[in-house]
Amino acid sequence: MTTARTATPSTARAINDRLALDLLLERGPLTASDLRTLTGLSRPTVADLLERLQRSGLVAHTGESAALRRGPNARLYGLVADRAHLAGIDIRATGVSMVVADLTGRTLGTATIAAAPGTGTPGGGTEAGAADGDLLVERTVETLLATAAEVGARELHTVAVGAPGLVDPATGTLNNSGKLPEWHAKLLAALRSRPGTEVILENEVNLAGIAEHRIGAARGRRDFALIWLGHGVGASVVLDGRLRRGASGGTGEIGFLPVPGTLGLPGATKCDAGFHSTVSSAAVCELAARHGLTPGPGLDGEDGGEAAEAVVRQAVETGADGFLDELALRIAIGASAICVVLDPGCVVLGGEIGQAGGPELADRVEQHLARLSPLATEVRAGTAGGGAVLAGAVLTAGDAARRELFGGD
Repeated sequence: MTTARTATPSTARAINDRLALDLLLERGPLTASDLRTLTGLSRPTVADLLERLQRSGLVAHTGESAALRRGPNARLYGLVADRAHLAGIDIRATGVSMVVADLTGRTLGTATIAAAPGTGTPGGGTEAGAADGDLLVERTVETLLATAAEVGARELHTVAVGAPGLVDPATGTLNNSGKLPEWHAKLLAALRSRPGTEVILENEVNLAGIAEHRIGAARGRRDFALIWLGHGVGASVVLDGRLRRGASGGTGEIGFLPVPGTLGLPGATKCDAGFHSTVSSAAVCELAARHGLTPGPGLDGEDGGEAAEAVVRQAVETGADGFLDELALRIAIGASAICVVLDPGCVVLGGEIGQAGGPELADRVEQHLARLSPLATEVRAGTAGGGAVLAGAVLTAGDAARRELFGGD
């Protein structure tokens, strides 16, 4: 028999503090009266926690409420946003993008560093390519620190990094297996070597899924799957409100999914004959060419998704039904495999292609999916935008920093 234990005074104080801090994060500055109403706590308890949180440097007096008369009851209290600074980093073969934010997640600065041609060759490529990779790592760290300094951040409390590939959920390490550029691992090592900064590594599609769940098309849903359609193909899965990574971090590696219409089968280290080969940016550009659509000058199927984004956007604008319908069927075939196994109830189309297709492509995928699967599944266009990976990284870094500073889960 288990006996329930009464919370100690210190535990109760920690719970009340976290409740107040979360409300200030979600709603912005509040009066003591607001906090009493929202929390149900007594006047002395709220006064005590506000004094305690001000002493800790997490909360400060920010002004007075225009709706109340001047005096103690009108004082507004808010989070001290610069109590800690965060960063989100998106690593691609073509370069690195970053965002520096305050404790509330508000963007303070951004930067992008492009990789020189050949830097992204798996295994390091040529000696010159390896040297370019080392230079890119050095420039990225310097740019991150300079961007932070420009917005008044003396140090970064937490950095969340999104990268392609399998991230071991137990160790937080990136499983390269020879498919990723060597500079990816070197950059992670350089970031982790800095004292006082926590570095969190996550698969980039998982971060995009977090963004769609928290601020995008799947907001408010307990279950959904994001299908990322860009230069590469991937998925993230949220069930019962939680991101699911799998035993080895491989949940969502749908590029390896065997599908009809390919010339062979994918292998353990190569997804060229799997679902990837039907909906990646290069495949979309080939399909568009068969339908008489061209991405425009200076773009091709190997540029990381820009060409595919251009032709899909062109197809939507011009009403190229044949192309859109064939593309939608290809996407629906992969989505059906997710749906009949996991039954997420909702599929979000993200990445450059999903964003360009918008509701027009999503509606077509939903119609095809209804014929392929017995399970009712809504298909939505992603709304977190092209910066979904960075948005998810900032959300993840913010959650981690606040867990440490605020206490609790």
